[in-house]
Amino acid sequence: MGRPKIISLYTGAGGLDYGFEAAGFDTTVAVEMDASCCETLRANRDWAVIERDITQVPSAEILEAGRLKRGEASVLIGGPPCQPFSKAGYWHKGDSLRLDDPRANTLAAYLRVLQDTLPHAFLLENVEGLAYAGKDEGLRLLLDAIEAINRKTKSKYRPVFQVLNAADFGVPQMRRRVIMIAARDGSSFAFPTPTHADDGEQMLLPGQQPHRNAWDALGDVEPEAGEDLEMRGAWADLLPSIPEGSNYLFHTERGKGLPLFGWRRRYWSFLLKLAKNLPSWTIQAQPGPAIGPFHWDNRRLSMRELCRLQTFPDDVRIVGSRVSVQRQVGNAVPSLLAEVVAREVRSQLLGLKPLRGELKLLPPNRSPTPPPERVAAVPKKFRKLVGQHEAHPGTGKGYGAVERERELRA
Repeated sequence: MGRPKIISLYTGAGGLDYGFEAAGFDTTVAVEMDASCCETLRANRDWAVIERDITQVPSAEILEAGRLKRGEASVLIGGPPCQPFSKAGYWHKGDSLRLDDPRANTLAAYLRVLQDTLPHAFLLENVEGLAYAGKDEGLRLLLDAIEAINRKTKSKYRPVFQVLNAADFGVPQMRRRVIMIAARDGSSFAFPTPTHADDGEQMLLPGQQPHRNAWDALGDVEPEAGEDLEMRGAWADLLPSIPEGSNYLFHTERGKGLPLFGWRRRYWSFLLKLAKNLPSWTIQAQPGPAIGPFHWDNRRLSMRELCRLQTFPDDVRIVGSRVSVQRQVGNAVPSLLAEVVAREVRSQLLGLKPLRGELKLLPPNRSPTPPPERVAAVPKKFRKLVGQHEAHPGTGKGYGAVERERELRA
């Protein structure tokens, strides 16, 4: 038997695919509508890429491009665009349209391809918000639809899902995702147990290692010549006054800096700075000028640094403008997390010999970690903000949520 074959949907820049590749899989066909992502895929791998909206691509065309027959693919993988189920969208508006959002139709497209191609197994990735208690209609839609597919095709997909934190598997980034997996023959799947943990918060279990940190990922990386990484905008000069591992909350009444902001009145990632000795916080796909995480050198992260935090292979280069690079990498699945799960898929669901030895995409341990950078004084122009500031009143009571409630009533 050759290398197991993948059909990849919503491929993006290839985060899932690179992880499966590291576990011995081959992507035979990738479907992606974003032109920049397709350019990146073609620049890095010799995969068949279909550059169109998945809703406009017949399943038969996908099989043909991958030189596959129905039922022949080893795994169907993909992460339908997650905005309708994101926590960020909920926080910003106080609620989310979710299944009424037209972008949720991407779930239906994934399910259509699943029914038409009948792979030996499938993996569906999405944001943690897909399974929020009381707001899990997307998850219930998936489970009901898969059961209907079973009835129509006589398959036995029995999905299991779990929220995984990428940092718990060696990724130098805190990133939580729902992973759903099932096999056509009904075989059960057990998710891998965490291999890494925060040794400052809990006692490590036998065999566990401390979380890989930002220094492990970035310690040997220098920005490329010509990369414009300067932070711009109204708050750029305030960033040097924030310590590593902190954000704007440092400059609130409950922080150790000056009271420049109200407690929790901004996004968590506002003026957020990496700490060398901690995993990165989640890389954002579309950050504003003051939205981090930023490098401890008070600048934006370079293309290679972003890729390192997402554990992309070092031979992968993201093509496009700075905004496009950030979007492509920020929307991706950490490749190491995909490698960990793919190893389990091949041994548990495909009956292939388990892979032994070190994970290919695991960052090295670069300890000892250097000390934090020095913190600068708050520039004079920001000192006029010093004073008492109202704290956030609670979920659903902020300015944005109140305004949305007023609009709904109107």
